[in-house]
Amino acid sequence: MPTLAPFEIHRPDSVVEASSLLAELGPGAVIYSGGTELLLLMKLGFASFEHLVDIKPIVELGALEAGQNSLHIGGAVTHRRLERSPAVAERWPDLVEMERVVANVRVRNVGALGGNLAFADPHSDPATFLLAAGASVSLQADGSRRALPLAEFVLGPYETALEPGEILCAIDVPAPGPGAAMSHLRFAFHERPAATVSAMVRVAHGRIADARVAVGSVGAIPVVVDAAAETLTGQLVGDIDRDVLAGLGEAGAVASEPVSDANGSDDYKGALVRTLVGRAVMQATERAVQRTP
Repeated sequence: MPTLAPFEIHRPDSVVEASSLLAELGPGAVIYSGGTELLLLMKLGFASFEHLVDIKPIVELGALEAGQNSLHIGGAVTHRRLERSPAVAERWPDLVEMERVVANVRVRNVGALGGNLAFADPHSDPATFLLAAGASVSLQADGSRRALPLAEFVLGPYETALEPGEILCAIDVPAPGPGAAMSHLRFAFHERPAATVSAMVRVAHGRIADARVAVGSVGAIPVVVDAAAETLTGQLVGDIDRDVLAGLGEAGAVASEPVSDANGSDDYKGALVRTLVGRAVMQATERAVQRTP
């Protein structure tokens, strides 16, 4: 049975202290939050670190605040806490629905949303959903903090815009607003999805006022399908027919650049995307209509 190599755990009291520890300890140190991915890699021998900087006890990273304009999620907030939060369920019910399908209950109990994004596994439910939601991340190294749209944070498989010593401190998700809703659909053989599609639609006066579609888990990174906003914005809800959905599905398959892997060929994944995009757009539209004042 594979075993973990010895390591030392450090528990800083603040983000600044954690960042300083990373700089002091060098490449032999790594941030530890939920550890669901990190410890597995270390156990299997794919990664080795002498120092784990445990950020779970840092108070600000455990913040979960449902504000008027956005949901502020500290980097160490677990999937399970989001899933079970009444405040999140009240105003971000579609986020709660997505969180309920992440991995399994054991993983959701200890795994943090910030850790999921920072790990940048290409097969990710949260990354696709949050991209469609227009979320941003807050990053800090020492006393310097910066915000990035999620689209600029995930750069490739297991690669992010985090600079040396930087920590993902928070995720901010815009409030959906009146007449807005989201849908998240996935296809999976195991816990990690083979394809994920998220759609955000806002309806006003019987027309699509805003729309965003993201596709993930089929290519190197989750992507926004630009054609969705261009095609749907201004459309009468009743005019979204099979041809419109087929066109959006094709645009999603092209934009996501599917890659063949153990889950299937690029052609197969493209076919999944074509189907899921249409379904997600229709489900989000139906929900948006129901939530229109």
